[in-house]
Amino acid sequence: QVQLVESGGGLVQAGGSLRLSCATSGRTFGRGIMGWFRQAPGKEREFVAAISWSGGSTYYADSVKGRFIISRDNAKNTVYLQMNSLKPEDTAVYYCATDLRPASVTLPSAYDFWGQGTQVTVSS
Repeated sequence: QVQLVESGGGLVQAGGSLRLSCATSGRTFGRGIMGWFRQAPGKEREFVAAISWSGGSTYYADSVKGRFIISRDNAKNTVYLQMNSLKPEDTAVYYCATDLRPASVTLPSAYDFWGQGTQVTVSS
């Protein structure tokens, strides 16, 4: 089984930065795609970013491209999301997820394992 625990969320002013971490346990981390998703109140969960097993391939939603950076440290079983130039519309609960071979990198339904989420609030 795989367990994921997010941390690093909080309250930040617009234009500020936060770094989220997702610590994982289980045998699949080192071989799986890692993704970050977010869900704002009243909205569907949406894709934010994803990274391949080797870290050589990264994927971003258009809304965060150029502001967010996803990375992973397989030695520490941890994936990170560096969020810069934050905007009020980035406010959401952020989740990390993993799957060995998701049918789609950007679809939440393609991932089998999820963390509990961490709240990010960006004030204007």
